[in-house]
Amino acid sequence: MRSPQNTATTQARSWFVRGRLVGAAAIAFVVSVVMENAVFAVTGAPSYGAPIEEVLAYYASNRDSVAIASGLVALYLPLLLVFVTGLYGLVERRGGAGADWSRLALAAGATLSAIFVFVNVLQIGLALSAGGLAEPTPALEFVWRAHAAAFALALPMLGTTFIGAALAAHASGLTPAWQRLLGLVGASLLLAVGLGNLAIADGSPLIFVGLLGFAAWLVWLLATGVRLVRS
Repeated sequence: MRSPQNTATTQARSWFVRGRLVGAAAIAFVVSVVMENAVFAVTGAPSYGAPIEEVLAYYASNRDSVAIASGLVALYLPLLLVFVTGLYGLVERRGGAGADWSRLALAAGATLSAIFVFVNVLQIGLALSAGGLAEPTPALEFVWRAHAAAFALALPMLGTTFIGAALAAHASGLTPAWQRLLGLVGASLLLAVGLGNLAIADGSPLIFVGLLGFAAWLVWLLATGVRLVRS
């Protein structure tokens, strides 16, 4: 029969392993997202307000870059699901404080992943179609606009994931108060820009407000991941 001391030791070791796995997933997610955005920055990806001729020229000449970025998306979406699912498990094991918030993060993270899959599918379609076109077509412009709209609607879902994860992690004692504040501010920015999703899809500078919230999400994830790996 296993003694209480051995049971406690086993549970502590299990929590340690799970915590490191969740933390590593968060760090790997951040690295993958930064690499994806670096690919688009280096290749000069068009903004959502760019003329459709510029969009066609970019996707026609940067198919390999889009393939690399799409591969990174295929990597980091499972990492996101590992993180939100693992965070829920850690919160439950620490007594359940913040469990409702972690459930919100889990549901919103799953929805966010589905939207990002749609965003990426449309982007792959742009890269595959652009190479065979001499000039823009209405179908190409429709796919580009749908891609922009899906990305704009992903921002408030990211904000929901962010606020749920930040409040759950703090309530369960996994993160300090400054990370909760960062989560509240960053998530508020992402949720606020959701009100202007049509303007963002049309190329409005309002997208930079959302990008500030997105940057806060990456900082929070990196800090949380490091804490969990070292805990």
